[in-house]
Amino acid sequence: MKQINRIMEIDPWKITSNKIEIENRRLQESLTSIGNGYMGMRGNFSESFSGDHHQGTYVAGVWFPDKTRVGWWKNGYPEYFGKAINALNFAKVQLFVDEQEVDLAKPLVSDFEMTLDMQHGTFSYHYIFLGVRVSTQRFFSLSQNELAVFKFEFESIDNENHTIHIRSYVDTNVRNEDANFDENFWNILEHGVTKEGSFIVSQTIPNPFDVEQFTLFTHQMHQGMFSRIMQKFENGAIIESFEGNLSANNNLNFEKRVVVLTSRDYESIEQMKEADLSMSDSLVKFSYDELLGSHSEYWKKRWDISDVQIFGSDEAQQGIRFNLFQLFSTYYGEDERLNIGPKGFTGEKYGGATYWDTEAYAVPLYLALTDQSVTKNLLKYRRNQLAGAHHNAKQQGLAGALFPMVTFTGVECHNEWEITFEEIHRNGAIAYAIYNYCNYTGDEAYLAHEGLEVLVEITRFWADRVHFSARKNMYMIHGVTGPNEYENNVNNNWYTNKLASWVLKYTSESLDKYPRLDLMVSNEERNKWADIVDKMYFPEDHELGVFVQQDGFLDKDLTPVAQLDSKNFPLNQNWSWDRILRSPYIKQADVLQGIYFFGDKFNLEEKKRNFDFYEPLTVHESSLSPSIHAILAVELGYEDKAMEMYERTARLDLDNYNNDTDDGLHITSMTGSWLAIVQGFAQMKTWNGKLSFAPVLPKAWEGYSFHVNYRGRLLKVLCNKHVEIHLLKGEPLELNVYGKATQLFDNFVTNLS
Repeated sequence: MKQINRIMEIDPWKITSNKIEIENRRLQESLTSIGNGYMGMRGNFSESFSGDHHQGTYVAGVWFPDKTRVGWWKNGYPEYFGKAINALNFAKVQLFVDEQEVDLAKPLVSDFEMTLDMQHGTFSYHYIFLGVRVSTQRFFSLSQNELAVFKFEFESIDNENHTIHIRSYVDTNVRNEDANFDENFWNILEHGVTKEGSFIVSQTIPNPFDVEQFTLFTHQMHQGMFSRIMQKFENGAIIESFEGNLSANNNLNFEKRVVVLTSRDYESIEQMKEADLSMSDSLVKFSYDELLGSHSEYWKKRWDISDVQIFGSDEAQQGIRFNLFQLFSTYYGEDERLNIGPKGFTGEKYGGATYWDTEAYAVPLYLALTDQSVTKNLLKYRRNQLAGAHHNAKQQGLAGALFPMVTFTGVECHNEWEITFEEIHRNGAIAYAIYNYCNYTGDEAYLAHEGLEVLVEITRFWADRVHFSARKNMYMIHGVTGPNEYENNVNNNWYTNKLASWVLKYTSESLDKYPRLDLMVSNEERNKWADIVDKMYFPEDHELGVFVQQDGFLDKDLTPVAQLDSKNFPLNQNWSWDRILRSPYIKQADVLQGIYFFGDKFNLEEKKRNFDFYEPLTVHESSLSPSIHAILAVELGYEDKAMEMYERTARLDLDNYNNDTDDGLHITSMTGSWLAIVQGFAQMKTWNGKLSFAPVLPKAWEGYSFHVNYRGRLLKVLCNKHVEIHLLKGEPLELNVYGKATQLFDNFVTNLS
């Protein structure tokens, strides 16, 4: 159900507004978030803002184990709920013009404008206050990830002289909004002054779970046409004060550079100090423009490969670029210890940890737009956490490995039972990502070694989690939640059963291909796997010709979504949870998720019957839903539905479709807009290791183009009145276009089918 709350202007490369949102300030902050994979922040003002807002700055991999134990705690529940925590507020300044403080929530501020420049990776805003134009710009450096830079420029526009006073902070007085208790997470270990500025060393407070404490070394440095008049430590913050005299004829500039180091990379505070000294000595040699230029060059290299051009629709163009920008601001694969949090650096909801979204939705994009080592790091992330997955399975009295629904370490840290230990289909998605990597890249070295270790342990979990029904002479999986989280504790979710069966078969085939005696897989165990595959139960209705989402689904009142009054949406904000669970309404692709994963295993008629049955019951209240429906809709020739779903996934946050973007962006689902274009409209498929395209051009667009890396080649695909495929790098490649085998040597052109 389409509900739009658009507060930012349309521009192909920018997110802009000339209004300081008061009621929608949190939404505006989310939409102007920036980061560099190492750290990032919401689009908070540096200056004071007395209205409601959500102050948020985050450092990748830094988290805290929030308490979870409640009165109904039961065996098998996780011990804690891991949460990404607010780091120190190092963007903060207090700004005074002629001794009056700027408060951007007050009416004295005029001529405001803000811009998130996605092409160059900067966030800027300017305004007029008491005759002074204040212009600011910030970026989180891609060329030196530990660095954030904030620039301020002052201009007298009333031809009067003014006194400008700036207080620059690094403040430990921060709170998390998504926490079970209101507490400051930071203790101060040390603070001091340097020749460039001042520093503070903070550490996360002790926790009762024997979980690592994190230490941050934060150093603020200042440059510009101001005189420092004070440095002090007060109330948990380091503060430096500066004054400048602004004349009618000369502008003033002020620059704040912040270096943030963590105990994730350094063993001691002394090592941090040495590293910071080296960085500081280097940074003073470069001007702001030089630092920005280096940063922007990194963005240019990323955009050269990843940019998707859409001709004829600025809305669609802005949507796909915004999503790619935020994805790459969150993760670019440099650190195998990290993964892609569902909110990235934009908020705290969901704890900021790793979900199955990565394997199911992000892996295809990163395979195509980055070096294959980036995706391999995502696979290694799970392999490195295998011990935690063993722990999770053991807690449930099961064999093998159960990878977590939510995690920082591999140990499950989500406290909702129906999500944590019923939504076990994510275990299959992690195995599927290994297959996806091998199938896409042609590189099976990972599969033969670390990958097989992961697959075997996941398979052992499934073999223990199923049960045998003597009455039906079939294996079943009861008590699960499928991808549709609007049903809990159901029996024989079709997608879960299908994925489990596939994992058993794929693991066995991989062991045949790459025998591993050290894995201690007996013939008896292999025979059990084969028996489960042969006798797995899949609910199906032959009269309707559909795969049944779970055993009781067809007994529900199957009233289509279109017959509901629009005042009911979103359901999760208007209905009780009891009513939702009893309803037929589907949060996101469930059966259709399985058809998407294994698209080569189903014919077009099977896809059509299932899509026609399930999509009218789907409310798309998960950010992960629209892209899968868009991809299948294109294949079925449902162009209008495909475009509706593309617009929803591309502009989910920009238009606040689900009325929940104020607490952060939906980072992992942002891959959906790219999937909808490349796997949807262009119908790029890699079934059985064979690359194919069958592009269609939406009526609303004049054309579109994109790049993909594929097995050592770089391709550019252009679709307008005809289809062009260019081989930009690599050896000639055989592919299929509209079902016809084609040898691609350099350029290939054909009519739009």
